[in-house]
Amino acid sequence: MSHISSDVPSWPLPRVCPRSQPPAMAGFRQNIPRRVRLRGDQPAWLICRHADVRQALNEPLLSVDDQHPNFPNRLLVPLAPRIQSFWRMDAPEHPALRRLVMPDFTAHRTKQYRPLVEAVTDQLLDGLAELTGPIDLWPAFALALPCIVIARIFGVPDEDMDEFRTHTGELLNQEQPEKAMAAYEATTSYLRHLARSRAKAPRDDLMSRLVNGRVAGDPINEDDLVAMVRLMLVAGHETTASQLALSLFTLLDRPELKTTVLEHPERIGDLVEELLRYWSIPQDNVVRVAKGDVRIGGALIADGDAVLISIPSANHDDEVFPAADRFDLDRDSRAHLAFGYGAHHCPGASLARQEMEVALPAIFRRFPDLRLAVPSAEVPFRLNTLVYGLEALPVLL
Repeated sequence: MSHISSDVPSWPLPRVCPRSQPPAMAGFRQNIPRRVRLRGDQPAWLICRHADVRQALNEPLLSVDDQHPNFPNRLLVPLAPRIQSFWRMDAPEHPALRRLVMPDFTAHRTKQYRPLVEAVTDQLLDGLAELTGPIDLWPAFALALPCIVIARIFGVPDEDMDEFRTHTGELLNQEQPEKAMAAYEATTSYLRHLARSRAKAPRDDLMSRLVNGRVAGDPINEDDLVAMVRLMLVAGHETTASQLALSLFTLLDRPELKTTVLEHPERIGDLVEELLRYWSIPQDNVVRVAKGDVRIGGALIADGDAVLISIPSANHDDEVFPAADRFDLDRDSRAHLAFGYGAHHCPGASLARQEMEVALPAIFRRFPDLRLAVPSAEVPFRLNTLVYGLEALPVLL
């Protein structure tokens, strides 16, 4: 493992404005990958140019194995074996386990979920219509929609939904580690119970299919199963919820975009891609460790070095997206890396896109006078977390 001087910057870089990328990041992109200092003074390489990020995400020598002694832990829960399932596994384990869930998240399968997404959206909008005064859309709609959808796909009963949402919401709490750990234990216990229940009495849900899944001819063990489902449930709603809240905020702050959504429904796909690129909610949790010397963007990363891959920086690279700090509905945003790239590309990308494409027009059709309840500058952003987003989204109907 290589050494690091004492004058390297700390990561994450400070933001001047919560809505914008750290100003220093633009300067970082002008140079080859450089060193930064993570929590606990751990040195790491920062990869931030679009081309370098793509290369790094697709480089098999950059490992996701969180059991490596120099793996950069960005979570506040301990890195016990299997805690993060196939998200933190390399080949051949990763593709073997990933194949168990991918049939339920292909583009074709996702289209079959559309009636579910539309029904949950309508149900939540009916609930909003019964409320008066300022409403916080973050828990009432942005968080609720993807949480209910992914929970129903996996087979979480409706009567358990409130408890499930509470615990999974605390798992990514970076300010109160004791709450994150308690939520981790509660979620794990619940999923063990659900898995055993489905093993005895299978239903038409993803948990039942996984309980009976096999890898290389052998049944998947309970620890791997629970870790896999925990990851998919949390990642499958927390990230989409933050993206949906930021997208709603964008349209409320930019009335011309809301008009586009309502008058030109054929543009919804373009809008969603630019929203994904612009906000780039994965923050500093895309990490690797080198298992062999590898050259990325002109820098030689040595065996054992920790690596931090900045998707937000890649998505704001002016070389790929001219004037990248400006939201531009007319740009081609399809090269964005909001869902990652390569072997670990987000399996739920199609579902997340569909939820946004359904939810954004639906809420403005139902409530055409929907508006922010406070000046846009007073909407609170959530920065000290693994998933960038809003603390609240107060609106008036």
